[in-house]
This record gives sequence, C-alpha cells and structure tokens, in this order.
Amino acid sequence: IALSLMLAITDEVAAAVSCNREGALLGLVEAYQQLGRLEEAIACLETLRGMHPDDPVIRLSLCELLLERDGDTKDAAKRVVYLTQGIENESAIHAALLLYKARALRRLGLSEAAKEALTMALRRRKGRSEELLRALRYERALAFEDLGRKAQARRELERLYAEAPDYLDVAERLGL
Repeated sequence: IALSLMLAITDEVAAAVSCNREGALLGLVEAYQQLGRLEEAIACLETLRGMHPDDPVIRLSLCELLLERDGDTKDAAKRVVYLTQGIENESAIHAALLLYKARALRRLGLSEAAKEALTMALRRRKGRSEELLRALRYERALAFEDLGRKAQARRELERLYAEAPDYLDVAERLGL
C-alpha cells in the first residue's frame, strides 16, 4: 500500500506528498509557516533541498517562504530568481514557480521579464487551478501597470473582476 496526502504548498497549489521522511519534513514546513516560525521552516526546506536539489515542490515552498520572510529585500528576490532558473511550464507546480519568479523579478524592477514569465505560465491552463490562474493573471496585470501599459492591465483586471469580483484588490484597482 502506498499512501500519499495532499498538502497545500502555497495558497494556489497543493501537491501529493508521500508518507516518508521528505513528506514529514514538508508537513513540518507548512506547520512552522502557519505558526509564523519561518526560520525553522526554511531550515527544513534547506535540508530537503540538500537531499533533492531539483524537486520543484521543495523549490516552490522555499520561494514562497523567502518572499514571505524577507518582504521586499533584493537578496530574497535574487535567490528566488536563482531557484527558478530554467523552469518550464510543465505542471501546476512549475506554473506556480513561474508566478514566484515573476514576483521576484518585479521586486527587482524587471517587469518586462516578469511579464514574459507570467505569459509563459499562462500558455497552459489544463491541470491548473482557478486560484493559480487568477494569481498569474493578477500578477501579469501588475507587471503591465509597472510597464505603463494601462490598457492591458485594465483588460486583465476586468477579466478577473468578471470572474471573481472579490479577488484581492481588483475592484479597488478598477475604481469600483
């Protein structure tokens, strides 16, 4: 019998986790995060990353925590860009990695690169949750705003509002 559990890795993505040491550490990471103990969570992820350096779930969780812990620091953003290098849009986990890459790129003032990462992530929709697709479109709208492309940003925000009028600050950004 092989048992696995679905574990929310980010607000947008969940992953199947095996009942083994790696799965237990990932569960511990999420528990630490819920308790606001981000240093311990990141330490667990660094241990996991040492064991599985290319695992996209581990990389995604680490990207989320780095951006959450360090806010707007450029060091965290640079580390996230490093962790997401070479990512292609192969799965929902990879699309979420592209979302975090884009957030980091925007924090570094690289909004054009962020827009390109988000456009790549939005090319495939099959197997992606509605929450992930909304987050990708919202982040792309912000990248368009950063680039001064107000009409494209507004079009993206209007689509989001039509689909989910209470999503983040979309109504406020639209002046509603």
